[in-house]
Amino acid sequence: MIDNMFELETATMFWLTLAAGGWLNNLIVFMINEFNIKSISAAKINSVVSGCANFFPLIGAILADSLLGCYSLIWISSLISLLGLILLVLTVTVDGLRPPPCEPSSKFCNPPSPFQYTVLYSALGLVCIGVGGTRFTLATMGANQFTKITHQATYFNWYFCSLYTASFVAITGIVYVEDSLSWGWGFGICIAANALGLALFLIGSRFYNCDKPQASPFTSLLRVVVASVRKRKAVISSESADYYHGVKGVIAEGPTKRFRSLNSAALVTEGDILSDGTIISPWKICTVQQVEDLKSLIRVLPLWSSSIFLGTPIGVQLSLTVLQALTTNRHLRHRFQFPAGSIIVFSFISTVIGVTLIDHCLWPLWKKLSGNTPTYLQQLGIGHVLNVASMAVSALVESKRRSAAASHHQITVAWLVPQMVLVGLGEAFHLPGQVGLYYQEFPSSMKSLATAMVAMLIGVAFYLSSGVIDFMRRVTDWLPDDIDDGRVDYVYWVMVVIGTINFGYFLVISWFYKYKNIVQVVKSVSSE
Repeated sequence: MIDNMFELETATMFWLTLAAGGWLNNLIVFMINEFNIKSISAAKINSVVSGCANFFPLIGAILADSLLGCYSLIWISSLISLLGLILLVLTVTVDGLRPPPCEPSSKFCNPPSPFQYTVLYSALGLVCIGVGGTRFTLATMGANQFTKITHQATYFNWYFCSLYTASFVAITGIVYVEDSLSWGWGFGICIAANALGLALFLIGSRFYNCDKPQASPFTSLLRVVVASVRKRKAVISSESADYYHGVKGVIAEGPTKRFRSLNSAALVTEGDILSDGTIISPWKICTVQQVEDLKSLIRVLPLWSSSIFLGTPIGVQLSLTVLQALTTNRHLRHRFQFPAGSIIVFSFISTVIGVTLIDHCLWPLWKKLSGNTPTYLQQLGIGHVLNVASMAVSALVESKRRSAAASHHQITVAWLVPQMVLVGLGEAFHLPGQVGLYYQEFPSSMKSLATAMVAMLIGVAFYLSSGVIDFMRRVTDWLPDDIDDGRVDYVYWVMVVIGTINFGYFLVISWFYKYKNIVQVVKSVSSE
């Protein structure tokens, strides 16, 4: 039974991730080559789509918890994704759904018509919805099938192994098929992978333990805000007995003094509690635990915001690096040309290798030399530094690429590898650090929200990166349609400045941040 669950869940994750990675990782090249969209505009659209693909899982988690349940959301989202992929295939096989190819002897290309843009955006919207409803929901549903922690840990290991393996195959294999054979074949493989993943998931229906939807944690947080506003004139008490602790009537420790104005939401006033011990309205009085849950969220918001501005330069870099790769010499052999969209695979590889080396080599050495285990904030700080270094390297490489282009030469695509390696190593530090920080600092009732916050900040960061590119185009001449005529290196130097300022902001809020739960964890680990 357990073996069947592992196999079905991880196989479903593999094929659905393969389907998503096949279209997402080569989207810029697809829009430039097949829809005649200018390079910088394609980069902006790619940032928005990437933002949606990373932000929608949060919406999916809310729907799964409060309305549909994990099982229904996964199969519905997989079906929606399949419809979107079918529409993408139609755009490259039906002539009327995309503009005619550019004339080889002319630089003029017919742009997409409003109808063709509508079809393209509809297809991208459908596949983004599919990703949002499956990527993290599969992890939650899979873990819910097992009661033993060891089984859950094993499942998560296989889940991430499946996720990374599928991403690697998509970035290399499917992207190569799209560039070398045809987009129809590449998207066709995505359709087959999506259909197979959906079929495997449905085959396992009789094995699944499906939890019933419950109230969303956001509803509880909103109730605290509403109740505190309604009681804003109440006198805050310092006695624990004056606060509502739940229907069991067990008086625990009172609310903390931080964000004291929110304590009024749990303050018992006349008419709040009925004679049988129940409350008159959850929007008028909340439990102390609900108040503390909201405080936990507020406490980490400054750190969370610094991570948004950590991810924004990365979003800009990923889009511009693909454009840079298109202008380089990508011929590794006479018959093999490295796909431009596959350049980000080096970031992926360095992240995977980096996480392994950090966990098995760097942290044990750190503990041996200092006597302490590094905190999550220290991990985040290292990630900030590597991110800024990656932007600086990108600027220097772009200066070299632009100088070579001015002399009618091309640098090899290998020059772009170091910046991808650095940004990947940075993610190996700050992504696990963020997940661990939020998961440890949030109360048990909000663990799902803690992990979802990472996906949400990535989505917001990609949205902002699109805004940064658009702003640069409006106020400077650094990002023309032909990057050889622009100053992409200046854009990277601006990202260095933004990253440095954000790192300073991170250091300030880290200095004043007081751990809630991690201190005990660090001490226990250090004493081992």
